[in-house]
Amino acid sequence: MNAPLIRDISKGDGPLVHIVNEDQVPLPPPFDKLEDEPRIPPLSDQVKQRFECNLDDTIVVNIPKAKSPAEEEELVNKFLSGLRKSFTKENNWTFLMPLVMSMEHCARCQTCNDACHIYEESGKNPLYRPTYRSEVLRRIYYKYVKEESTWVHGDVDLNWKTVSRLIELAYRCNLCRRCAQTCPIGADNALIARELRKIASQEMGIFTRELHQDGSELQLTVGSSTGMNSLVVKDNVEFIEEDTADLTGLDPEKTKIPWDKQGAEILLIHNAGEIMAWPENVGSFATLFNAAGLDWTLSSDLAAYDGINYGVFYDDMQTARTLLLHAEAARRLKVKKIVLGECGHAHKALTIIGDKILTGDMNTPRESCMPILRDIAKSGKIKWDKSRNDFPVTLHDPCNLVRLMGVNAPQREALKEVVPENRFSEMT
Repeated sequence: MNAPLIRDISKGDGPLVHIVNEDQVPLPPPFDKLEDEPRIPPLSDQVKQRFECNLDDTIVVNIPKAKSPAEEEELVNKFLSGLRKSFTKENNWTFLMPLVMSMEHCARCQTCNDACHIYEESGKNPLYRPTYRSEVLRRIYYKYVKEESTWVHGDVDLNWKTVSRLIELAYRCNLCRRCAQTCPIGADNALIARELRKIASQEMGIFTRELHQDGSELQLTVGSSTGMNSLVVKDNVEFIEEDTADLTGLDPEKTKIPWDKQGAEILLIHNAGEIMAWPENVGSFATLFNAAGLDWTLSSDLAAYDGINYGVFYDDMQTARTLLLHAEAARRLKVKKIVLGECGHAHKALTIIGDKILTGDMNTPRESCMPILRDIAKSGKIKWDKSRNDFPVTLHDPCNLVRLMGVNAPQREALKEVVPENRFSEMT
């Protein structure tokens, strides 16, 4: 494609770019005819009257239109206040140092761009470069926070168009951090996108309904972002126990899932999506843990049966509130450690971010399920029939578990115990 030139983000009405099917990267056959793909329907006039629609041809955040120039100025001032707070240790107790490093040491080499799947799949539309939103924010940072020369660092007007477009653009990133992995110095454009979301949420009250009302708020009030309270979860788990016993032919006692066991070695926290949509995973954990003779339990405390933490995507306060509920459940049960079941961002929340938030007696040791599954596989307590897995096997490394946390070896060691030799190969 011929990449479109982006106008000054602080000026002009209407979208900065238009999304065109033919500019995107084709899917594999038979879905490679871009001209046959459904067109993105234009935003209605009603939507344009209610919300800021000035970035591209769609909206995610539903930012209400300011009613007057005075309201625009108030919102810009709130944004600037939040930006300044983001660079103080009193307010940014989670990510201050990596944020400063990413803001001040980027070499503008653009190496990270080709690592971004959103930029690549857009047909390399420059608006979606990982460095684009970061560079706009960097100019605001040097001009208004550090008060340094715009001649050195570049200039941009700070007005409501700039702010509203930046907030919407922060949601054209899924925070996978491939850019940070590719960067020679580790500058983290995903972190910058996340900090933009945080400023919008904590200072301006702007967030997506899916993350806030239907995500973290639902978990904090009901117990799970799925809307399930502990009674519903327990009822579902009872069915999982029975179904697992029926499917495996095991004694029902061997598929039993314990609840609220005081002094257990392990508090296992699933994400509630497993209980709803992938019950075989919950049943498999129970079968393996029981067969290995582990001392474990689930918790029925508020939020403690759901490792989800949507705050990690947009808001430090919501992150901390959910983390404290998980930590309090572990403290109340007096468990030795928390083990996380399947969920990448739950791993990120309860380990990497949790290390920055949980202190004292709230700091129960926390770890991924992968090392314990490796230990079970190698313990000799379960006899494995490798011939049942005599087919090509590979492994997908999820971004939070591997790229962020570095949990790389245990899952491979476990696979070697249950897969015939030479049947496992790395994904290419």
